[in-house]
Amino acid sequence: MTAQPIDPDGSGMWGPDPVRQRLANHTIEDVLALPDDAPRVELRDGVLVLVPSPTIGHQNIANRLWMWLFHNAPDDVAPATAVGVAINHRNTFEPDVVLIKRPVVADNHYVDAEQVVLAVEVVSSGTRRRDRLEKPADYADAGIPHYWRIEQNPVHVYAYDLVDGRYELAADSAEELIVTKPFDVRLSVRDITP
Repeated sequence: MTAQPIDPDGSGMWGPDPVRQRLANHTIEDVLALPDDAPRVELRDGVLVLVPSPTIGHQNIANRLWMWLFHNAPDDVAPATAVGVAINHRNTFEPDVVLIKRPVVADNHYVDAEQVVLAVEVVSSGTRRRDRLEKPADYADAGIPHYWRIEQNPVHVYAYDLVDGRYELAADSAEELIVTKPFDVRLSVRDITP
């Protein structure tokens, strides 16, 4: 089975097969086989979920955080944006920013959850429930040791550490985030605020 493009209205736009969507039987192989012109998707319990396009403000926060991590993270990890994380055979996510254990294969779009040290989501109006509730639970189930949630307007960073299978709040700030994991971080929130 594949996630072959469906064009029900003849518009030339890719869309998931509605029958397979109802059956919830898509797998990561389907995601990896999507055509180049397909929109970004996440796989949630076998259903392809379109990932909304981020706003300029959202992208600015994620890009500034990527740049900060690029300059400040230790050499054994690498930051990335718009990279898929394979949670399991029926679930994938596309965090806004990830910190990945090296070595990193530069031409891969997906990494295994075991390779992710930190997953970051910038919360937007259309992603509040997923970023605050659903994704943290799934990232925790996948064993990703650290999760950061960044709220906008005003920018506020919440840092969580995985403890006994659940995320516990390690620190939060609208001014300066200070944590010791995944490395010694002193992040001025001003540095990631557009």
